[in-house]
Amino acid sequence: MNRRLLGKSLALALVAGTTMLGAACAGEEPETPSGPVTITVNGMPPATDAVNRANFEADVKAFEAKYPNIKIDAKEGFMDPQTFATKLAGGQLEDVFYVYLTDPAALIAKRQVQDISAQLADFPSIKDVKPDLMKVFTGGDGKIYGVPVANYSLGLVYNRTLFTKAGLDPASPPKTWEEVREAAKKITALGNGVVGYGDYSKNNTGGWHFTAEMYSVGGDVAVKEGDTWKAAFNNDKGKQVLQQLKDMRWTDNTMGQRQLLEWADLLQMMASGKLGMYIGSADNFPVIVNQYKAKYEDFGLGGIPGGQGTLGGGDGYMFKAGLSPEKIKAGLTWLSFKGGALDPDRIAADNEKAAAKGQPVGLPQPNIWTGASLAKWEEATKKHANIPSQNFGPFLATATTIPLKLEPPLAQQIYAVLDTAMQKVLTDQNADISKLLADAEKQVNQILSTVK
Repeated sequence: MNRRLLGKSLALALVAGTTMLGAACAGEEPETPSGPVTITVNGMPPATDAVNRANFEADVKAFEAKYPNIKIDAKEGFMDPQTFATKLAGGQLEDVFYVYLTDPAALIAKRQVQDISAQLADFPSIKDVKPDLMKVFTGGDGKIYGVPVANYSLGLVYNRTLFTKAGLDPASPPKTWEEVREAAKKITALGNGVVGYGDYSKNNTGGWHFTAEMYSVGGDVAVKEGDTWKAAFNNDKGKQVLQQLKDMRWTDNTMGQRQLLEWADLLQMMASGKLGMYIGSADNFPVIVNQYKAKYEDFGLGGIPGGQGTLGGGDGYMFKAGLSPEKIKAGLTWLSFKGGALDPDRIAADNEKAAAKGQPVGLPQPNIWTGASLAKWEEATKKHANIPSQNFGPFLATATTIPLKLEPPLAQQIYAVLDTAMQKVLTDQNADISKLLADAEKQVNQILSTVK
């Protein structure tokens, strides 16, 4: 799956003001600039999205009334990788602009963004943002160049009802890949077309999951050596990942006959009660429930098996290079008002609004917080939850212990190559794992040679 789609959905939730945060820090109001400041920002919904557009414009009006010395010049859309370089070169980039978590490193290295460390001192809650997320916006010089607003990471999606029927404890999902394999056998033994474990192998989703599974056992897909990126999966850990899948598919017969699956397939199977487990994230559940007519009560989310790393991502905002301290301060004030990593005191109010609109409250992510701010998030979630949030307790228990790792550079091209390896082990009982990894390594190194 292209996780940029998730970034867009999270950003739209931010625009709607139902998922992220609202007004400036309670008791810690940022100092209003002494003179009028105008900043350009993106993220405004198009006119065709009438409801969210109206909400955004109302927020701008309310913000400017509260901070009369700051004017917001809002632009439609978010960051488009296809047009970003052109906008930057042409001086059309907004002062405060949306990014995916895969983007900051290159922008910082190319000095295309502004250090905001000094101005962040006026927003003390930033200290409670998860270190893994703040690291994404931190340069090699130790300075901070942006703030996260939303995150996701992969865990083990499972069917609690099938767990109970198979004699497994739904409150304690598998923590290792060996436990996944054994649980899959018990679930498959239920019969009636039930599949113990499912995985992807088509339209880049196979390579995406191979990457996640490599991270889970402590491996990598690509590593940087000096200024050069190299493939890093043709090794014992890469063989371990593919051998596990091959054994489950052909020796255990716990992955079903139907293969070449892509994103929607596993969600549909889970919703139908025919799938025990797969690797996924919290954003899957609203789709499973709303689109495929299932019930939240039937599902759970655990930490990713292996637990040595998890593939994750999300989004945030950065500030273009050359921006004045006054504009940086104005931009941070806007993000604090509109939502983001600056004000945990609005979580409860936003959860209340979301619940009133029938939107799910109680999912374990987005959740960017630690410390005292995490306590506020937990309290607000418990108070306003309208889904069984306890079902995601096993995932939350690992949230601070499993390191977050981002996608490799040129991820979608790499995933397309790795799809082949996933397809072969799941459709060919005689697949040669060593050859599959060696062939993929050559192709991925060619792709990585173009990274600048």
